[in-house]
Amino acid sequence: MSTDAPERMNMYSQLSQLDRKMLKLLVDSEGAVTTHELSQQLGVPLSTVQRRRKRLEEAYLVKNYSLDPTKFGYMRIDLLIYTEGGTTIDIAKELLKREDGTSVSRTIGEQNIDLRGEAFVKDNGVLLDLLEQDRAMKGVRDVVWVEVIETMGRKSSSNQYLLAPQISVQTIEALSQPLIYQY
Repeated sequence: MSTDAPERMNMYSQLSQLDRKMLKLLVDSEGAVTTHELSQQLGVPLSTVQRRRKRLEEAYLVKNYSLDPTKFGYMRIDLLIYTEGGTTIDIAKELLKREDGTSVSRTIGEQNIDLRGEAFVKDNGVLLDLLEQDRAMKGVRDVVWVEVIETMGRKSSSNQYLLAPQISVQTIEALSQPLIYQY
């Protein structure tokens, strides 16, 4: 991670109550709320909202547009990859170079899954070729796959708790500490 815990806490503590409310409205609307609507909902002058919105969008929000390949007949495939020999990061970098992949994540939890990759493929033939390529990579012990057939829903943000006013700085600090498991 590029930002350490004390720096993240400083960023969080710089958010006023108004900033948190504004961020929540922006995230909940996926950025579709106008500055004028924000001004009315928050009871704050338009110029204040314009200035704060610009600062908050630049500092805290990620905005993007993306196509949904499933709308063009592609299948969304999650590849669950078991690596060996300390090659996980190198394999992830190689996977990200490929055209068919959209994301690669390191994982913990399931002892045989070190990476989760997302890819979109046109048909089963392409999927079989993809699996063969993955299994042939140095350091890949096994690859299993699942097809995502339906997304049941998507929250606008997985970090809503950061905007909740009732969470203390101590709670956020505790959440930012690494977890240590004993077996």
